[in-house]
Amino acid sequence: MIGRVLAALLAVVAAPAAAETIAITNGIVAKGDGSEPIQGGTVLIRNGRIVAAGTGVRIPAEAQVIDATGKWVTPGIVGGFSRLGLSEVDLSADGSDDTSANGPFSAAIDVVPSINPLASTIAVSRADGVTRALVAPQTGKSIFAGQGAVIDTGADMDPITRPRLFQFVELGEGGAATAGGSRSSAHVLFRNALREAAELAGFARPIAVRRQRSEDVLLTRFDAAALVPVLQGRQYLFVHVERASDILQVLALKREFPSLKLVLVGASEGWTVADRIARAGVPVIASAVNDLPASFEQLAATQSNVGRMRAAGVNVAIGLIDDNDTRYLFEQRQYAGNLVALTRIPGATGVSWGEALAMITSRPAQAIGMGGEIGSLAPGRRADVVIWSGDPLEGSSAAEAVFIDGVRQPLETHQTRLRDRYRYLPRRDLPEAYRH
Repeated sequence: MIGRVLAALLAVVAAPAAAETIAITNGIVAKGDGSEPIQGGTVLIRNGRIVAAGTGVRIPAEAQVIDATGKWVTPGIVGGFSRLGLSEVDLSADGSDDTSANGPFSAAIDVVPSINPLASTIAVSRADGVTRALVAPQTGKSIFAGQGAVIDTGADMDPITRPRLFQFVELGEGGAATAGGSRSSAHVLFRNALREAAELAGFARPIAVRRQRSEDVLLTRFDAAALVPVLQGRQYLFVHVERASDILQVLALKREFPSLKLVLVGASEGWTVADRIARAGVPVIASAVNDLPASFEQLAATQSNVGRMRAAGVNVAIGLIDDNDTRYLFEQRQYAGNLVALTRIPGATGVSWGEALAMITSRPAQAIGMGGEIGSLAPGRRADVVIWSGDPLEGSSAAEAVFIDGVRQPLETHQTRLRDRYRYLPRRDLPEAYRH
């Protein structure tokens, strides 16, 4: 009897906080779908899902009401491309788990076991309104980095929303270096990898008893097997390219492998071939304001890149590849605000406020087929909601409340604890270095 009671108590302690019926009222509500903000709106949450968002929403009697007068209410920010949860602060390489430089595997690598939900970077991102993130491994000795996942930033030990959702590959300058020094070599390696995957595709028997493979294989059996879902279109393929010619080479892969579900990452010169990207229907997760030629594959970089691609009909989201992508996801909203500011600069091309917000909420979700699940305040979506002190695309605004799956999250971080510890200490309690 005592054992059963103890087990029940332990189950209660271990259970996550329960979702409630919550009505956030009188706020400036932005749905994250590209539309403009709604004054005096209400967001209704029930059982971890959005019920309604806008004006004229009926509030149930049992709802917990949060008055958001003077506040902004939006979907949680979605990190379009990141390595969140894979690295800690820059004190030691031992704290980094975002790449496999010397291991035997590449495409077979699953990023999930490396994600630390207690990483300080996750808490900092959550405190600034980031509720979900696309997390990719980093390439090591192969053009294939491995399989990325979608995570949430909730304060619990279950961060994985969707494991093994995409494969990440380098086919630009970085891929050329990894493949022996040329882009041609990288593309041959890519095509050969899919050929080896094709040898394993379509067999129901376990890998260990499948038919004999060719003798000239370059991938391990596990790496080849990991590429089968990519070949069949059951797993997204994220391709990092910046140069316009590289982008066109990637788009051409669709003719050779029509089932590929491509997503371009980076695409600093995307504006120069935006019409081709739009016709191909391939989404882009772009670096937001790459306005300098940081390398020879970014000579046509311009701060109007995202705006011009969007004007051409490309589905564009914002990510942070090679831009402190392990730690600084909160910069996405600043970048989105910069894109709005570009609309007021003669000769530049930016985007509307509503579209800029969508690029850090619903557009990343749509790029990976999860637009019906996360990224907006549409009915039925997961209730990832943030209440802001002001316009979320202004750097001075702060997240005052963050909900993930309808559960309110703590906003405390290591930084806030240090602030609170030292803010009001009497002089006699200060460390020696502070007394002089």
